[in-house]
Amino acid sequence: MAWPAEATGAPTPPPAKPGRRRWIVVALLFAATVINYVDRQMLGLLKPLLSQEFQWSDTDYADIIFWFQASYAVAYLVFGRVIDRVGARWGYALTFVIWNLAHIAHGLASGLVQFTLARVALGAGEAGNFPAGLKSVAEWFPRRERALAVGIFNAGSNVGAIVTPLVVPAIVAVADWRTAFVVTGVISFAWLGAWLVLYRRPEEDRHLTGAELAHIRSDAISPTIAVQGPRLRWVLRQRQTWAYVLAKFLTDPIWWVFLFWLPDFLGRRFGLDLSGFGPPLVAIYLMSDIGSVAGGWLSSRLMRRGLGANRSRKVAMLACAACVIPVLAAPWVSGLVAAVLIIGLATAGHQGFSANLMTLPSDLFPPPPSPPWWAWAVRRGLWAAW
Repeated sequence: MAWPAEATGAPTPPPAKPGRRRWIVVALLFAATVINYVDRQMLGLLKPLLSQEFQWSDTDYADIIFWFQASYAVAYLVFGRVIDRVGARWGYALTFVIWNLAHIAHGLASGLVQFTLARVALGAGEAGNFPAGLKSVAEWFPRRERALAVGIFNAGSNVGAIVTPLVVPAIVAVADWRTAFVVTGVISFAWLGAWLVLYRRPEEDRHLTGAELAHIRSDAISPTIAVQGPRLRWVLRQRQTWAYVLAKFLTDPIWWVFLFWLPDFLGRRFGLDLSGFGPPLVAIYLMSDIGSVAGGWLSSRLMRRGLGANRSRKVAMLACAACVIPVLAAPWVSGLVAAVLIIGLATAGHQGFSANLMTLPSDLFPPPPSPPWWAWAVRRGLWAAW
């Protein structure tokens, strides 16, 4: 008869520490988001050059941005459903292929209409980045680590915004703006191969230890939610759904303004050109990176200290929102350094707020049921194309 360790006096072995396989997933999501924002920001960075070559007015440029955002908004809803159906692995691959091909197509455009069509396709593809990334985080992380994981991969948006003004002007100086679109797009396809090779659901990953899988699955799903399931009608009846939608509706357009109009603002207010945008934009988006990670870290830290997910997220989001208020003074600041610090603080607050906001759906709603039979056919078709 085997006696318990306590009865025999034998020391109890310490519990196995979870591995770090899940952080490889975050690294992949981070890299994809970097690519996403390089592709997204290039048009804004090249606006002065393209406006001069094609004789665009500010209204023409605003129209291009409008159709990108409209396409993004519609496709965001569509891709959320598609990724739930086919899974994060193949759903992410699909959205990546669409947006990267659309990005390359910018290099072939020769007028306002063609740029608009390329931008519409880019918006449709890029809309799947965050739904796929958030689903991957929900699959691979327990609730108390999700905001930090989201903060890290969301920081890729700011790294992409840093890389763009450093790399793109160099390519344009050596070749031209068309080459910049094609080169950055072709190189980005390396990520797709890494994603398809490395990403699996935790239960399907043969490199994942049992201890890490137990750590990932340590959260229990609310019995009420588990019974109701993630049906659309049930989701739309929840207060939490509309709180999330309202918060996104109010905050996302602010980030778009920074992303698409900040180079233009710096050019008009401080006389910067394509070669001078780099240092100010790098400083602003480095601060954004810090804010994204810090915002996610703060709520995760509060949860580890015993606060509930609801209170932890709200405290972190309130602190981040307070950082945005000084940006009201940015248009009247006379010095470039002061303007960069004020704008950088605002973007840092926005990204910390977003890191927590984007984590809420995985806190509130359960994972969807197993994909239907036709999702297998879609996966096989994508694999054959690859």
